[in-house]
Amino acid sequence: MSNDPGAAALNAKDLALLRETIALSARSRADGRHPFAALVADGEGNVVARAGNNSMPPEGDPTQHAELVAVAEAARRLTPEQLAKCTLYTSAEPCCMCAGAVYWTNVGRVVYALSEHKLLELTGSHPENPTFSLPCREVFARGQRRVAVEGPMLEDEAARAHEGFWK
Repeated sequence: MSNDPGAAALNAKDLALLRETIALSARSRADGRHPFAALVADGEGNVVARAGNNSMPPEGDPTQHAELVAVAEAARRLTPEQLAKCTLYTSAEPCCMCAGAVYWTNVGRVVYALSEHKLLELTGSHPENPTFSLPCREVFARGQRRVAVEGPMLEDEAARAHEGFWK
């Protein structure tokens, strides 16, 4: 159980899906990739798409963040109307690129674990993760439609997959 006060705002299904992304981020790390993961679930909590990060050099594509891959896969499977009822669950706050992908695919809600601020504390100035100081809420606030955002949640749990990775 988490002592994260924000986690109380999420229901049991939300917490289970967020924890699934945290477990997937650890699996990404174990597979030699950056420790990030995301999934998209429909309004009933059924998982539509899952993704780990695939942006690690030398052969990785730096645009293949887990959030972008997951929402792109969901967009291939669902209509914009269906996507509006979906939630992106992610082990870390979507960067501005991924927030743009969430917006353009019409996903209606984001729930994230690790904040961009906390991620920067973990990564420092590592050249493979030059974080933006631009919260996803600020990106979404500039759009013409609303994207609901909940997070950070379970930051301590999400941070474990990053411990020692960026050294």
